[in-house]
Amino acid sequence: MKRIFQISCIAALLAASGITAAQNIADAPPGAAVDVKPVSGYTGPSGAPLMTAKDLQAKGKDDQYVRLKGKLTSHKGDEDYEFTDASGKITVEIDADRFPQGVKVDHNTTVELTGEFDKEMFGESKLDVEQIKVVSN
Repeated sequence: MKRIFQISCIAALLAASGITAAQNIADAPPGAAVDVKPVSGYTGPSGAPLMTAKDLQAKGKDDQYVRLKGKLTSHKGDEDYEFTDASGKITVEIDADRFPQGVKVDHNTTVELTGEFDKEMFGESKLDVEQIKVVSN
């Protein structure tokens, strides 16, 4: 049942992206690697407010949708990165498939991150990144 659900999800993704290789995935043996590239999302203007790392940590609300502009200055491990702008630093969580395909992003690259703020009562608050845009300086 799980395999059928997985195949259905992959087929829906392929249909949405205009790829017609769903039959090849359905014929793949269980556990076989299937190369499916993520579909690019919307990259136009956002209604989410542009904030600084300092303001987000001080005034941000849990589940608030925001944008940050700055640089990913280090990889902290797993999906956690240190984001830095002129005001300070904040930890951001980025799934690998959120990075733009074919674009190098390093500590010198200015990016605009859009995501949902996860404010913690205890421990470290983070921005859960849903979109990364590489911007010119």
